[in-house]
Amino acid sequence: MAKWNPSKGGTEPNRRRSQRVILSVAIKVRTEAGRGHDSFEETTQTLLVNAHGALIVLAHTVEMGQTLLITNCATNTEHSCLVAYLSASLGGKTQVGIEFTSPSCDFWCIAFPPENWVNTDPEAVTRKGR
Repeated sequence: MAKWNPSKGGTEPNRRRSQRVILSVAIKVRTEAGRGHDSFEETTQTLLVNAHGALIVLAHTVEMGQTLLITNCATNTEHSCLVAYLSASLGGKTQVGIEFTSPSCDFWCIAFPPENWVNTDPEAVTRKGR
């Protein structure tokens, strides 16, 4: 079992379940009808994606734990997710972390790097440090 490391804000050695990838994907976000929240539909994009969800930007107000339906505009595939993270609103928009309610590795139509993925090219490390 992984150990909690408070200085890093997560568990050691694997804090995340999957690699995050910076990727802008056009999506539609909507609420489920009749769920007690103000219903809306908004077209937006992802900031980051992973095999378990994404970080998106929304103009509409959502709540932690709220169920949302997202549609990948490129594939017209829909999936339900839960609001797992909310940032402070900036310029009328909020960064929202969403987590799929069930696994969906193919929703973003990309191959994620393996968890142990690292760049082992010593020249790349040298170039990065310049």
